[in-house]
Amino acid sequence: MQRAGEQMIGTAPRGLTAHLTESLPRYTSYPTAPHFHAGVDAGVFRGWLGQVKEGEDISLYIHIPFCDRLCWFCACHTKMTKRYEPVATYLETLKQEIATVGELVKGSRVRALHFGGGSPTILRPEDVAALNATLRDAFDFLPDADISVELDPTDIDEARLDAFAAIGMTRASLGVQDFAPKVQKAINREQGFELTKAVVDGCRARGVRSLNLDLLYGLPYQTLESLQATLEQALQLSPDRIAQFGYAHVPWFKKHQTMIDESALPGPQERFAQQQLATRLIVEAGYQPIGLDHFAKPDDSLAEAARTGRLRRNFQGYTDDRCETLIGLGPSSVSRLRQGYAQNTPAINIYSKQVQEGGLATARGIAFSDEDLARGWVIERLMCEFAFSAAEAEDRFGELGRQIVTEAEALTKEKDSLLVRNGDLFGIPSEAHVLVRVVAARFDTYLGKGNARHSVAV
Repeated sequence: MQRAGEQMIGTAPRGLTAHLTESLPRYTSYPTAPHFHAGVDAGVFRGWLGQVKEGEDISLYIHIPFCDRLCWFCACHTKMTKRYEPVATYLETLKQEIATVGELVKGSRVRALHFGGGSPTILRPEDVAALNATLRDAFDFLPDADISVELDPTDIDEARLDAFAAIGMTRASLGVQDFAPKVQKAINREQGFELTKAVVDGCRARGVRSLNLDLLYGLPYQTLESLQATLEQALQLSPDRIAQFGYAHVPWFKKHQTMIDESALPGPQERFAQQQLATRLIVEAGYQPIGLDHFAKPDDSLAEAARTGRLRRNFQGYTDDRCETLIGLGPSSVSRLRQGYAQNTPAINIYSKQVQEGGLATARGIAFSDEDLARGWVIERLMCEFAFSAAEAEDRFGELGRQIVTEAEALTKEKDSLLVRNGDLFGIPSEAHVLVRVVAARFDTYLGKGNARHSVAV
């Protein structure tokens, strides 16, 4: 099968600009989160956890829902606090949830652990150690388990770096966004290059084997010239991975984004030009494209996964994690099990009350239908490889697979289609990879149902 980055054979699609302003999901899940419902509650989730197989490898996600400042571009579930007491109180509740879940999946083995937020680096060093001890008491960790941590260079220090290194941090992801002072001020994220470099150097000195930088295009006052300057600085740090996301302006979802001057945001054509420039510069620097907006050095495990058809997509983005069970811990965290998705309540006070009363704080989710699994597989393959095999779809899903293949065939016959067929493969030509979400959406039977709003396609 053709892999990411390879040229599809077929007529180059025309009229790409017509799709630039379409509002679409990012497809980090299918079905997507707006279609989760209250029918999946703590009782349902408890039952699902009880069916995790003995000896199964699982992944964990830990959400730290606090920051010491609020970045105006951010769309994460987080809360700003200048006091540590709310964080310390939250950690005690989180430990209770960890103990409850660990008992329900006893006999499984943790292959990957991811700390996200918010900002995990708000934790005091002694609390990093204590949280790790709780996790190790509740779960069996494989000796080579990956431990990844999202780092905010503005609130990390030597003691915190030491603490995360001591618990076995193997991967670090640093938020950068943009190095231009005018852009940083406009998004309330002032963070100099030298500070970022110091954290990168500190991670490498402690043996962290993989470093990722998160960057954004489409920010206020961002220009092609300023974006190029940011990328040139970022590439000096030689990260193993780069995520170059398009800024998602969703002020109806995150009210603090109203602090951003909309008149300073680049328009659709400017965003497209920024995305194309970023891709060109990063690829010319020797990085392999990974799905949409992600890049990795050729010897990185993510690049290897992309080359061999093992690339996956989840709420943390692209991953080479093959575990079928991902358990989210903390408010707003999402779990994915064989049966479906389950999400904790996002409100910290409600989460704390429910964990203290019953051990779980599941608020909503969705159980997979056979059709969900079939369409989810197709969408994931498109997001990861820009192509899927008709024969594999039919082999995996039978009549449902044949139905989807028929839909795909019809799409290839539409005027200016973004999907072409080459033998057994349905794929997206390389010049239209940036619009993969547009194609994925054509296989989404939930889209348009309900009142969900999404960010623009590019």
